[in-house]
Amino acid sequence: MPAPLDPVIAQIIPLMPMRDPAVMTPQSARDSLRALAASRAAIPPPPIDTVADIKVKGGAGPLDARVYRVGMTPAPTVVFFHGGGWVAGDLETHDRQARNLAIETGAVVVSVDYRRPPETRFPGAFEDAFAAVRDVFGRVAEFGGDTKRFGVAGDSAGGNLAATTAIACRDAGIRLAAQLLVYPVTDVVGGYADAGENVRFPSRTENAEGYFLTRATMEWFCGHYLADAAHATDWRVSPLRAASLKGLAPAVVTTAWFDPLRDEGAAYARALEAAGVRVKHHEGPGLIHGYFGMGDASDVARAEARRARADFKALLTRGV
Repeated sequence: MPAPLDPVIAQIIPLMPMRDPAVMTPQSARDSLRALAASRAAIPPPPIDTVADIKVKGGAGPLDARVYRVGMTPAPTVVFFHGGGWVAGDLETHDRQARNLAIETGAVVVSVDYRRPPETRFPGAFEDAFAAVRDVFGRVAEFGGDTKRFGVAGDSAGGNLAATTAIACRDAGIRLAAQLLVYPVTDVVGGYADAGENVRFPSRTENAEGYFLTRATMEWFCGHYLADAAHATDWRVSPLRAASLKGLAPAVVTTAWFDPLRDEGAAYARALEAAGVRVKHHEGPGLIHGYFGMGDASDVARAEARRARADFKALLTRGV
């Protein structure tokens, strides 16, 4: 039997934003996610040695980015992509996640603010993500200083960008030490509205509503990211559809039991393993989508996120 929903998480769900796509606009989604981050202002963020705003190269010009450092000695470097359904989320909404990633892995974390839809549709976010990784990798001496301990990470839509960027890096000859995919989007064919596609992933029905992220909200996100539904078969948005996953960096994949994305994330972990990639999959018992941002309130969420980051650290430390 799966673990029951964490009672602390159950109390948080009614307070979460972006739960009603019928009245949501891109701007209201962004504002609500920003407001959620601002509501935690009374809780001091995890202390870190240095935080600096910089620019990195994107697919069509410079992008805002933020660098988090613990100490000044040589360290791994991680490029991090925030979640928010590609539409929302930014450097501020995911500041605490980036801080925790740097603190718990010892890596220099470069959080990237990619272009978002509907202003820039697919493949804009992917192109920004890959361009940023190439830029940071080429300038690694300014960051952690070690190309053998270089990784990518992201949550939700950011996990999608980390996964697709890892494939692009393999194809470009950039060897990554590790990828951390936190409840990632891995297959958007059908846009979460096609019953034939949804039946492949039972969690889309089991967790369609009631647990913060809903299937209807995922349909809304996909409708904004993809200008053409046919783009959904492209591996740059559906990495589970990639022709081959062989030779990809070792991966830590996390899912959440009460998440409509649970089964596609688990399917991606299995597909990586089948391709010979070393994978550690954390199933997130008792948790919902977004739990990496709930560690201040939920002991269960904090412990599960720490386990995943510890596994990611081990891969980074080992290097390639």
